[in-house]
Amino acid sequence: MTELPPSETLPADLPQEARGLSGRLDPESGVHRMWMRIYYEDTDAAGIVYYANYLRYAERARTEMLRLVGIGQRRLMEERGLAFAVAGAEVDYLSPARLDDVLEIRSFCRKFGRVQLTIEQCLVHALERREIARARVRVACLDTNTRPARLPDDVLRALDPYKQLQEPT
Repeated sequence: MTELPPSETLPADLPQEARGLSGRLDPESGVHRMWMRIYYEDTDAAGIVYYANYLRYAERARTEMLRLVGIGQRRLMEERGLAFAVAGAEVDYLSPARLDDVLEIRSFCRKFGRVQLTIEQCLVHALERREIARARVRVACLDTNTRPARLPDDVLRALDPYKQLQEPT
């Protein structure tokens, strides 16, 4: 079984200007940070973000967090027949986000298992520093038959910086 190389994180030919699209990973704290602006398409008629869009934002941030630690999901599927699927999600809506706001999405792994990860994500208004929403998402590793599959050792090693944030079981 081949290991995912660090070069999977960002292609070498990606323009320098585009490198910030994935956000950044702080190996000291194990927190991934990504920023995004709220567009008209994200809001209702009152200019407030539609509730389901927070899950979309969280998904994007989780994908970029995994990309930065070397876990390319397309490659994981193509080369190993493995994929991540959301097994459960819980969102607390704390304060509305509005058109043109900039959100900072902070993501970190809360629990590790052999098949599942729980990722906690805080969506924060980037300028006002107020928490907008908090999500807890459980993702499971599945094989091509959608059966639970063991997380590969190299994937768990790539997530090592997050292990300091685990809750006792």
